[in-house]
Amino acid sequence: MFGKLLGMMSSDMAIDLGTANTLVYVKGQGIMLDEPSVVAYVTQNGRKVVHAVGKEAKAMLGKTPFGMEAVRPMRDGVIADFEVAEEMIKRFIQKVQNRRFGISPVIVICVPTGATPVERRAIYQSAQMAGAREVHLIDEPMAAAIGAGLPIEEPSGSMVVDIGGGTTEVAVLSLGGIVYSRSVRVGGDKMDEAIVNFLRREQNLLIGEATAERIKKEIGTAKAPEKGPGMALDIRGRDLMNGVPKELSITEAMVAQSLRDPVQKIVEAVNIALEAMPPELAADIVDKGIVLTGGGALLRNLDTVLKDRTSLPVTIADEPLKCVVNGSGIVLENFERMKNFLAPEV
Repeated sequence: MFGKLLGMMSSDMAIDLGTANTLVYVKGQGIMLDEPSVVAYVTQNGRKVVHAVGKEAKAMLGKTPFGMEAVRPMRDGVIADFEVAEEMIKRFIQKVQNRRFGISPVIVICVPTGATPVERRAIYQSAQMAGAREVHLIDEPMAAAIGAGLPIEEPSGSMVVDIGGGTTEVAVLSLGGIVYSRSVRVGGDKMDEAIVNFLRREQNLLIGEATAERIKKEIGTAKAPEKGPGMALDIRGRDLMNGVPKELSITEAMVAQSLRDPVQKIVEAVNIALEAMPPELAADIVDKGIVLTGGGALLRNLDTVLKDRTSLPVTIADEPLKCVVNGSGIVLENFERMKNFLAPEV
């Protein structure tokens, strides 16, 4: 009885701790937070003191005054800065926490399948230190498949490709478990990096991470237009030849060229997965096709490129950005029935 009352009083939550964004699903309420995984801090007496997190901190990236730093504590889907990540999780929990009772929540938190035991432990401990009563890990492709509504409990194969900010998770699921998974450290961040490098190399123009992200979102494409250069976008950066600010018009064709390498790596990961899976499951994938989730699924024509290279049907899940957090939330809401979908204890 007491346990039931405790569950009603606390704000149990599912967290998609992403490299680019963190989403928090609160039991019985749905997604209550969707903010960039960015922290701004100042160092005082050798200790990092957090100044801002989320949207406010992201606006400071590349613009902080002396003595302050704006960073992303997640890299390639795992924690790169433990101290800052813990503080970020704590602040996000406080934003959605039921202040009336303030009882420590049960947290279901996502982890890439390719994370090492040490990296898994870091994510687990960060959630614990941030004030969780209990912490449960769930593999990202499992959460993505549940959130995308795939029939993972059936005795047939379902294939999900979750393209996040730091990693691309390729997995085949059947009978409620992951039959095959492959995690490659390529995602939205590598796409932004590829755009920055292309413009530096080809146009002698230095741009920041925020500008690269805007280019990707506004005119990004995995496939060059069939006729002409396509849409154009005016951007500003620093001319590397003479060091002064410069404006340049970048086209879809240029962006497609810059993204060729990260797109190829995603295609390769999918092809390797198709080659590695058992033939019976491969037959199911031929019928059902591949489902894309994550922010990277929104890159225009990525589904077309995958379709062309694999000769399989490719579909983009509804609300691909929210599949992982929604899947984790479904497990949280139906915990007793679905706890077998969780990752083993660390």
